Amino acid sequence: MDTQIEDRARIAVVIGGASGIGAAIAVALGDDGCIVVVADLATTPAVDITDEASVEALLAGVLAEHGRVDVVVNSAGVSTLGLLTELDAAEFRRVIDVNLTGAFLVLKHAGRVVADGGAVISLTSLNARQPGTGMGAYCAAKAGLAMLTEVAALELGARGVRVNAISPGLVITPLTAPAMDIAGIEDDYLENTPLGRAGLPEEVAEAAVYLAKARWLTGEVLDLNGGAHLRRYPDIHGHVMRAFG
Repeated sequence: MDTQIEDRARIAVVIGGASGIGAAIAVALGDDGCIVVVADLATTPAVDITDEASVEALLAGVLAEHGRVDVVVNSAGVSTLGLLTELDAAEFRRVIDVNLTGAFLVLKHAGRVVADGGAVISLTSLNARQPGTGMGAYCAAKAGLAMLTEVAALELGARGVRVNAISPGLVITPLTAPAMDIAGIEDDYLENTPLGRAGLPEEVAEAAVYLAKARWLTGEVLDLNGGAHLRRYPDIHGHVMRAFG
């Protein structure tokens, strides 16, 4: 690890940091002493992780302005719902493009600019290990990201760069709140969560702060879900069909 990292503020980039979990991570890293650059579709700087030139320009710009990049967090993501036999191929590609191809682009260019001894952190999902009916695109993308995390840890380890991911279960954010208004979904989640409650963005942020500093941890996909990975995934598709037909 570059010992100079301990002697000055670390430079952290949080992609998808405008709201929800990403915003909480940005705040937590700032509270932990980092200089934090938040990038999202509508922030300054802006980034579209499906556009390689946009990702490359973001990270090169942070490097040029601050002289180094120590931590990169990718929390950008989208989801969809549809049975495989009914899901439009373009919609499948959209979800893969953001959650998997976009994550690859972040890993690619973060791996080029992050300082020796730095950290790259991705946000996967409980769906990286648990299948959900109607969630084929999202599950496939997040499972792929979990394996990309391990490959990147292998490839970047020689420079002391640690690559890890956080795999949250149900966390109430502006993105997930509308689904919680559908009868049965939240109850189904909580019945299958041993700790019996949803997580908070701030709890995911705590894990990100730890992973940003953990010196001997790499290639880890951290299940952070109140134990939900020990049971079954909720039948979200069924609840939606019962609510809307």
